[in-house]
Amino acid sequence: MPSSPFSRLLPAVFTAAMLLALPRGAWAAGWDAVEADKTIAFGFAAIVERHLQPVTAASIALDGMRALAEIDPQLAVIVQGGVVRISTADSLVGEYPAPAAADSAGWARVTVAAITAARLSSEMIRAADDEALYQAVFEGALGKVDLYSRYASAKEAREHRASRNGFGGIGIKFDMIESEPRIIEVIEDTPAARGGLKTGDVILMIDGQSVRPLDRNGISALLRGAVASDVLLLVRRGGDPVQVTLRRSLIVPKTVTMSLVGGIAEFKIASFNQRTAYSLESLLKDAKTRLGPGLTGVILDLRGNPGGLLDKAVSVVDLFVDKGPIVSTKGRHPEADNAFDAHPGDMGEDLPVVVLVDGRSASAAEIVASALQDAGRAVVVGTNSYGKGTVQTVIGLPNDGEITLTWSRFHTPSGYALHGLGVLPVLCTGANPNAAAVIDGLLRGTQSAKLPETLAVWRQSGFDETALRIRLRDTCPPARRSEAKADLELAEKLLLNRAAFARALALSTPPRTLEARQSRPPDYDAGQH
Repeated sequence: MPSSPFSRLLPAVFTAAMLLALPRGAWAAGWDAVEADKTIAFGFAAIVERHLQPVTAASIALDGMRALAEIDPQLAVIVQGGVVRISTADSLVGEYPAPAAADSAGWARVTVAAITAARLSSEMIRAADDEALYQAVFEGALGKVDLYSRYASAKEAREHRASRNGFGGIGIKFDMIESEPRIIEVIEDTPAARGGLKTGDVILMIDGQSVRPLDRNGISALLRGAVASDVLLLVRRGGDPVQVTLRRSLIVPKTVTMSLVGGIAEFKIASFNQRTAYSLESLLKDAKTRLGPGLTGVILDLRGNPGGLLDKAVSVVDLFVDKGPIVSTKGRHPEADNAFDAHPGDMGEDLPVVVLVDGRSASAAEIVASALQDAGRAVVVGTNSYGKGTVQTVIGLPNDGEITLTWSRFHTPSGYALHGLGVLPVLCTGANPNAAAVIDGLLRGTQSAKLPETLAVWRQSGFDETALRIRLRDTCPPARRSEAKADLELAEKLLLNRAAFARALALSTPPRTLEARQSRPPDYDAGQH
């Protein structure tokens, strides 16, 4: 079948006016080529300008167009003789002169022209809505760039922003139990708690609308709304209906929980969002108030923590470190280079700390573990962490979606790049060692005796020394240990034995930091506070 006259339009003169003049079939199923041109051009320019590794507009655009085959496997894209050709097995869909490799706007026009032409030839492309097409193009464009850069649709982006920054809501968690939305948790100090909602209440109506035909997402959408707006709920409590009017407030997902075990404050940090550092500081203050001088030490349980906001990880470290570097970031874009330092005056600076990590502790969690280890402030226990040491910046797009784009790498205070390496615990628990035997080995000087030598190589390894880094990671292979009680038991015993804690701390502290620490009063690292 011959190509349509439109399919041969030159992208060099491809304008909004031409887009508006396209055949009616090109606009089916909500496809807005003018808006698509804005969104794709903005996204391509951001990727080219900001990604950690140099990429060209040509390479990401071609990968994006080729990803349309995920929707219609018959589509193929080739570049030959300076011409981009889109075709199926038996026909030419469109052909366009290839813009200069660095021309983001030009390649965006080619991409939009190719999609619009494909909609005239492919039933599957024509049936796809704009979000499915954006998803294909951006996932294709980012797929070969790195593992952590990704696209989120407008709907997904709203959920991500709510997770990071909070949302207008009432402060409950519910689950669909026997096809009914039953409240399973009422979060403290939220509108739901103040309004008297209780665990076990079944939601019947929201603002006069029955929830019976709605799924979980539909119910969540009705419960959320603008901060300070009112919502009317009808719930069933036991056999009785109860009507409650609540005023929505900013709800930030809870990421920190505390347990007091003897004289030890154990904090489980699930991720890092806007309230993480504040919540940890508040709970630590509560522990100090309740235990007073009986507070022996702190456990930061980061097992299974996938990371989150960089600045909140920095604030968590600052809570326990009085001075010195916390982390630095280095990238290709000038704004990607940053350094973060600790400042004195926080309540955790005199407390012994143990950090628990495992093979799923990543990103911001690894910043906390490595910074406290390099500062000589914490003993890290567990298995090697995930090794995700890159920084992602979030770029909002004109369609209200967003691109999460890798643009820099983390470097620890001692200088090594976290990415692909991770954090090495001073006490490796992968083989489930006996806690009492580990403590005894520390006191005898036999436990982890070779660790300082290994850590010296670890901290000096270059980012490109892949084989060396793999061998280093094999010294304590990453494993999932989020539920391993043995790790917590070892951490508790370590904090209760000051001599063993001091020995473990000395094994993993960089020599210069150790010399500085040893110039302090002799009992500092043994837990005096």
